[in-house]
Amino acid sequence: MKRVHVVAAVIRGMDGRILIARRADTQHQGGLWEFPGGKVEPGESVEAALARELDEELGIQVTRSRPLIKVSHDYPDKHVLLEVREVEAFTGEPHGAEGQPLAWVAPRELPDHAFPEANKPIVTAARLPDQYLITPDGLDVPDMLKGIQKAVANGIRLIQLRAPDMYDPKYRDVAVDAVGLCAGKAQLMLKGPLEWLGDFPSAGWHLTAAQLRKYADKGRPFPVQRWLAASCHNAEELALAKQMGVDFVTLSPVQPTESHPQAAPLGWEQAQRLIAGFDRPVYLLGGVGPEAREQAWLAGAQGVAGIRAFWPAL
Repeated sequence: MKRVHVVAAVIRGMDGRILIARRADTQHQGGLWEFPGGKVEPGESVEAALARELDEELGIQVTRSRPLIKVSHDYPDKHVLLEVREVEAFTGEPHGAEGQPLAWVAPRELPDHAFPEANKPIVTAARLPDQYLITPDGLDVPDMLKGIQKAVANGIRLIQLRAPDMYDPKYRDVAVDAVGLCAGKAQLMLKGPLEWLGDFPSAGWHLTAAQLRKYADKGRPFPVQRWLAASCHNAEELALAKQMGVDFVTLSPVQPTESHPQAAPLGWEQAQRLIAGFDRPVYLLGGVGPEAREQAWLAGAQGVAGIRAFWPAL
């Protein structure tokens, strides 16, 4: 069956809300909500298709967009490749030019709407930021909490509490304080035994590669309303992450790093190949900082993750 090439847009308003449209009942996957867009015609670039479709459907003119995520999905009656772009600027006032209902929705409310199955990873990507902060090793507790507080104040919205040198009770105590600092402002991802899951209901969980290997065949350990991520380093671990139903992953190391000098770097080309076969958001990690965001987007990644390059000066 031929794969239908489609472009879709995550259009964000000035207030951060995202524009979605409802498919006509007569269409494939009719009656469900979707991200605006349509088919890429033969010989047409993705950018040109996006501009044409959004002009026809919404009456807007795209002035700036960037890659967000690519998703391949096989329905029983149709195979699709969705290339999704984040529309960062446009002119015109969006309206349902083809009679379709529109809605501006807060990112956190997107999962409350019924989307086609192929759109599910887009819903995830639209809710995630393009930077993922991982806490450094070797900090004392006051400095770690001060750094988290400062990072949140600086606009960081996704934080992993990583403290491999802390013993378990101390980590749990810090986690309680970190949950409080992030509440309503940033999503905190914790690491540790899955037996702790029930003790931190507002936190997401970031699995190690070892945990992936141990638990992947058991499936997702908690409902989809809670973020689940994993550390991956190769195609096998990405496949396990997909099997387990994670929301997003880190893929590392892209470049040589001080923290893991023994790890062979993937390089940008290999990272891009691995991302191309994985339909969930990916943060590239290892020797990259905020300045590498655009290169990460072009490689198909959600953004970049890091420790030293992202940690605020105290």
